[in-house]
Amino acid sequence: MDKIKKIKNINELLHMKLNIPNYQRPYKWDTQNIDELLSDITNAICDAERYDTEFKYRIGTIILHETEKDIFDIVDGQQRIISLVLLKQYIEPDFTCTILDKPFSNKITQYNIHRNYGFIRDWFSLKDDDIRRKFANAFKDILEVVVISVNKVSEAFQLFDSQNTRGKALDPHDLLKAYHLREMKKDPYEMEHAVTKWEAKDTGKIRELFDVYLFPIWNWSRGSKSRPFTAKEIDTYKGIAEDSAYSYARRTSRAMPYFQITEPFTAGKEFFEMVEHYLYLLGDIKSEICNNPCFKEIKLAICGGKDVKSPEEMDKIKAGFAGFGYTKNLFYCALLAYYDKFHNFDEMAVKKIFSWAFMLRVDMENLGFDSINKYAIGEDNFRYTNTVAMFSKISFARMHNEIAGIQIQVKRESDKPANDKWKDLYNSMKEINGYGGAR
Repeated sequence: MDKIKKIKNINELLHMKLNIPNYQRPYKWDTQNIDELLSDITNAICDAERYDTEFKYRIGTIILHETEKDIFDIVDGQQRIISLVLLKQYIEPDFTCTILDKPFSNKITQYNIHRNYGFIRDWFSLKDDDIRRKFANAFKDILEVVVISVNKVSEAFQLFDSQNTRGKALDPHDLLKAYHLREMKKDPYEMEHAVTKWEAKDTGKIRELFDVYLFPIWNWSRGSKSRPFTAKEIDTYKGIAEDSAYSYARRTSRAMPYFQITEPFTAGKEFFEMVEHYLYLLGDIKSEICNNPCFKEIKLAICGGKDVKSPEEMDKIKAGFAGFGYTKNLFYCALLAYYDKFHNFDEMAVKKIFSWAFMLRVDMENLGFDSINKYAIGEDNFRYTNTVAMFSKISFARMHNEIAGIQIQVKRESDKPANDKWKDLYNSMKEINGYGGAR
């Protein structure tokens, strides 16, 4: 592959003869993307002023296909380039770029360009002229991209595929790690300690913490369906800037180091402490189920009748059905939400939460995450024995006995589960709840 790779500042990139080919998708960046871009550039300018006049901030890789001598089709990076052009045009109204030589015909592109330019205008209307000057200087002195150009379009797409499909993208929690370390730059020793503790943890456990527990609980507690925790969702865990003047930010700052899954935290070192806190909390609830004699029947139900001796053994047991694993995670999520708020293991409350979660497994012949998602927020509950939106109940409860007193039904009209595979589970739940269900 005849490939040329160069590092260019943004001014050099935008003064190239660039073209958006017809095969490119519409311009879809929204105002949130633009706000993040403006924030990143502002932080880069501050870092350059604070640490080093030679500081550079790289905003990604651009892939180009050279169609004629010094004329390039944009293969990858169109969204960033158009956004940078809009920003450059506002800062320097006389600026021209070859990608603007022909009009954009796509309605989506037209709408987003108009909206995003208006957002840029409004953003700068609240800043002084010095900020505009600093942004203009940043385009030539601070901001840079890696530009890769090839001669054949097939090679360009091969390169694009290797960068975006086969290449391993950073996990969301890795992006959060980088973000919160950046917030700690004024405390280099704290940064070092945070990195050391983070690297000592099992990254698979951190990934699971966000994917399976924290992010679903955050959504379900708000009455919303959850979704995969990807890089697009990391704003949920960016926290609040330490120097924020928002009233809720000051309240959050005073509340630290006490965390709540459904509440914000202060950006920076508090993120690392929050992750550690919930890794411990998750371990605590599993230990309680495993070791507390009051919950022996729950443990046996979760472990297929096996009286295991440790949470690690409990986690290793597989029921052989994906739906059972989903239900077990639903139970742990609800129990974690409860314990996070009330910090007790009231026997009645725990048993109610267990019965609520596992009656779904008894009710459903086929159970996937979509059913879990609906059940957690009380959607389509006419299909189930119970109609409780448990996470909302926990979120709005003032006292823990409000959860202990929830009406959970175990007995069905037919007095047996729809699926005979779960007969033992159903019988265990009847025993846990006194044979007639919690009334």
